[in-house]
Amino acid sequence: MSLDYLFDNWRRVLELAIEHLELSLLSVGIGLLFALPIGMLVARYGRLEVPVLGGLSVVYTLPSLAVLALLIPILGLGRQPAILTLAAYSQVFLVRNIVTGLRGVDPDTIEAARGVGMTAWQVFTRVRLPLALPVMLAGVRIALVTTISLATVAAWIRAGGLGTLLFDGITRNNGSMILAGAVAITALALLVDLVLRLVEALTPVARARRAA
Repeated sequence: MSLDYLFDNWRRVLELAIEHLELSLLSVGIGLLFALPIGMLVARYGRLEVPVLGGLSVVYTLPSLAVLALLIPILGLGRQPAILTLAAYSQVFLVRNIVTGLRGVDPDTIEAARGVGMTAWQVFTRVRLPLALPVMLAGVRIALVTTISLATVAAWIRAGGLGTLLFDGITRNNGSMILAGAVAITALALLVDLVLRLVEALTPVARARRAA
C-alpha cells in the first residue's frame, strides 16, 4: 500500500477531516452539557459515584456498531444517531474528570473563600471551577481524542467523516484509500491532542504551578 490516494486527493481528505472534526466536536460538546451537571452532583454526593461511573463504564463497553444499529430504526441514518452514540460514549471520561477535578480542590481553600464572605455560587465559579479546570480539560481532551477514533464507524450509517475512506476503500479493495483514511484519522487525533494539551498548559492554575 502507498499514500498515493492521500497526495492525489488531499482536498477530499481535508474536507472529510473537517467533517470528522465537526462531528466529534459537536458530540463532545453535547456530551459536556450532560456531563457537567452529572459530575457536579456526583462530586457533591459521594454515594452516587459507584452507580453513576459504573453505569457509564458499562455504556462505554457496548459495541459502537451494535448501538448504532439499534438507533437506526428510531433515528434513521445520518448524523443524529452518530452524535447521540458518541455523546454517550464520551460521558465516562467527562464525568470522571469533572468529579476528580472538583474533589481535588483543597478544602482549606474553599473554607478560606467562604470565610471572606463568598456565596456558594461564588465559591464554585471563582474558586472550585478554576482550580478544577486543568483536570476537567484533560477529560475533554481524552473524550475528544477517543471520539475522533470512534467517529470512524459513523461513516457506516452515512454520517460522513474520514471513516468514509475506510469503508469505501474496503468496498473497492483500495488499500491506498484505506491507508489514507487511517493516516488522516491518526494525524487528526494527534493534532487535537496537542492543541488541547497547550490549552491545558495555558490555564491560570497550570501557569501558577509552573511558576512555583
